[in-house]
Amino acid sequence: MPKVQNAYSILGKALIGHTPFFVLGLVMVKAGFWKTHAGMPFNERQRKVLNRLLDGFEGKLTTTKYAKLTQCSPDTALRDISQLVEQNVLGKDQAGGRSTSYSLCLTGSPGSQG
Repeated sequence: MPKVQNAYSILGKALIGHTPFFVLGLVMVKAGFWKTHAGMPFNERQRKVLNRLLDGFEGKLTTTKYAKLTQCSPDTALRDISQLVEQNVLGKDQAGGRSTSYSLCLTGSPGSQG
């Protein structure tokens, strides 16, 4: 199944680079992501944030932003994000500590480690 997702991802990213096809590129990436992750047990908060990221989230995703977007506690936000990182859906960005941020993993297979 990762080959299908990669094809969507590659085509979508190529289309995003050309202004007239920007929206089509985002739709292709989003469709590929949800097709690949169809069997994943995401909760409503996770689905909401993943859709925001797939729609072109401005800035970096942090636990604070996650908590505000989903109206949950920072502890719940961290648990949700940690689960997504374990499932290889989100990746931890380079900076750590208080500035830890996360990005979508569009090329890995769901549930695989690293």
